[in-house]
Amino acid sequence: MKIHKEGYRTIIITAVLLGLINTSFFYYLSEIMPLTTWIIIIASIIVFLFIVSFFRSPKRNLTISHPQIICPADGKVVVIEEIFDTEYFNDKRLQISIFMSPANVHINRIPMSGEVLYSQYHKGKYLVAWNPKSSTENERHSVVIKNDAALILVKQIAGAVAKRIVNYLQVGQQVTQGAEMGFIKFGSRVDVLLPIDTTIDVKLNQVVKGGVTVLATI
Repeated sequence: MKIHKEGYRTIIITAVLLGLINTSFFYYLSEIMPLTTWIIIIASIIVFLFIVSFFRSPKRNLTISHPQIICPADGKVVVIEEIFDTEYFNDKRLQISIFMSPANVHINRIPMSGEVLYSQYHKGKYLVAWNPKSSTENERHSVVIKNDAALILVKQIAGAVAKRIVNYLQVGQQVTQGAEMGFIKFGSRVDVLLPIDTTIDVKLNQVVKGGVTVLATI
């Protein structure tokens, strides 16, 4: 299993801390508290495997299609609605939101090829990701991409658990559909703001795969 580069530091720190905890219990308490020691060892292994799994980077056959918008993240579609965007467009947009649980792959992918016109980090709260206010009040990073077919905004949003958003894109950069856009650590959501006349190709509560599932057609 390939591990994403964003996970190296976290995995090493986790391994060191769990190693110290287990070594201490094994050498100092194993004789007087054997059951507790084994419980801690087993729990530590489970925690470590979960951390490693969280940063997995599976090999995928990506969907590359110019007139289509591809899902930027793994997870479940929790919002499909018309909204009025005040961050960039100042007009009506179709918003599709994908909720990522801690069990999902957390690599975020570029929904369509084009040029990055806007890339902005916003400080904010850490409301639960399914709260409607999380789109505008939580810590987030927004990117606007334009090509000859569409102009879209992709928003990486931190949640109650996710505390770090990583985004690789810069204004003026030419980007390719399916390439990595960034990473959100430990569960959150991604919003995609589309032109109002876009054809939506997913349904509420549908499970989607980043870089694979067709989100919409321009």
